[in-house]
Amino acid sequence: MKRDPGAEGLRWLEQAEADRKGAQLLLDGGSYHLACFIAQQIAEKALKAFIYAQGEEIVVGHSVEALSRWAAEFDADFEKLREAVAPLDGYYLPTRYPNSLPDSIPARVYTLKVAEEVLRMSDQVLHLVREKIKK
Repeated sequence: MKRDPGAEGLRWLEQAEADRKGAQLLLDGGSYHLACFIAQQIAEKALKAFIYAQGEEIVVGHSVEALSRWAAEFDADFEKLREAVAPLDGYYLPTRYPNSLPDSIPARVYTLKVAEEVLRMSDQVLHLVREKIKK
């Protein structure tokens, strides 16, 4: 059974918003590396929400940059967003795996300042997607 595009987009957006609440708990608890990873996930899910809402039935991939380019095919505002949030892709792997960082671990490398900035980027994505989907 094919899902209604608008409903599917809202479903993905709801999950992105729930993840944002979780990211705040991680930030407040000092798990900055995990807050950074979840920030990337928030942006990824929000962008997928927008793309699903446009009628796409299969949306794959994890790259915020690539998903932003795809979303820009439907709405040019996502091209401007792409430039601002593409760095989120750098938080997909190194925030989770020690072998992604030379001689350290993610729990030691990521700081409050970094996590706050990364969450600010994910908030930009959430804001634009909310604005576009809920029109």
